[in-house]
Amino acid sequence: MRLQLALNVEDIDQAVDYYSGILGVEVHKREPGYANFVVEDPGLKLVLFEAPGATDRLNHVGFEVFTDTDVQAAADRLEAAQIEHVADSAGVCCYASQNKVISHDPQGLMWEWYRVLEDSPTFFAETKTACCAGES
Repeated sequence: MRLQLALNVEDIDQAVDYYSGILGVEVHKREPGYANFVVEDPGLKLVLFEAPGATDRLNHVGFEVFTDTDVQAAADRLEAAQIEHVADSAGVCCYASQNKVISHDPQGLMWEWYRVLEDSPTFFAETKTACCAGES
């Protein structure tokens, strides 16, 4: 499992340069208005969304997991705790097909547990489902 931190940034190019420098890793995936970094130690996936004028820097928080069993375990845990959540099997978000479960904390911050299935040429599928850009 790897912690994911998703930030809204004013200028994606400046942010990519900055975070490449402080994290000591090259960008993992770069698309228009979007970038992510994978850091092995400590386990971190930093996701950047270009969102000029965004009032919140923090877009959402999550955990990248590596099996569908881990996604289901998160859904089961939320269900047992009677916490509202949405499961999205093979949805497209952030240029990737993903299995995920999403919940929002009492103040509206989105948390997700997701497994990347494969890359996608588009940010969303044809219709937007529960995802991350523009939501916080």
